[in-house]
Amino acid sequence: MIMKFMISLLAGSFLLPLIGCASEEPVENPETWSEQQLSDWFNQKDWLGQTNLQPHSSINKREFVIRYHQNKARWDKAFAFLKEADLKAIEEGNHELDGQDVFVMVSKYNTKNHKDVPFEAHKEYTDIQYVVSGSEYIGVADVSSATVTTPYEEEQDIVFYDNVVDGQHHLAQPDTFFIFFPGMGHSPGRKVEDSVPVKKVVIKVKN
Repeated sequence: MIMKFMISLLAGSFLLPLIGCASEEPVENPETWSEQQLSDWFNQKDWLGQTNLQPHSSINKREFVIRYHQNKARWDKAFAFLKEADLKAIEEGNHELDGQDVFVMVSKYNTKNHKDVPFEAHKEYTDIQYVVSGSEYIGVADVSSATVTTPYEEEQDIVFYDNVVDGQHHLAQPDTFFIFFPGMGHSPGRKVEDSVPVKKVVIKVKN
């Protein structure tokens, strides 16, 4: 009798995990989402939370949704910092949030003439760029056929280009952040009218 009970108990313990797995709803792959699903998820901003900060309209929503779900913990740390840190007081330099998986680069500079700011791109990291003070234009362009002036440096995760056909110019000011994914050519620090001092925070999220 006891033996039969033990056999039944063991059999049930093996079946329960299987039953639990079968009852769970499969996680939908965001790569298959429609444009409406992408827009709804993005615009609800559950990923960003309560803040006055606004994502720029140039952000590639589909690529962001996919990358966010691939490394949600890293992106959450990045956005938590962007919302909660005292960005006006933070010192220049690099600040780790999660080792080399998520870190922050804080810099101050004066904006320059457009022709004096080369286009750049990255391979291993995505940039979240936010102008804390001042204003600048950020150029965005296709660099797939551009001339490489400085070959890719693995340690810095950067490559510079020349002979880039200008694409779009986006005005970067406080309260709006940009996201530049690997391979996207961008040229930050371009002056709007006159050269002005800018303080910028760039959060690097490893892919």
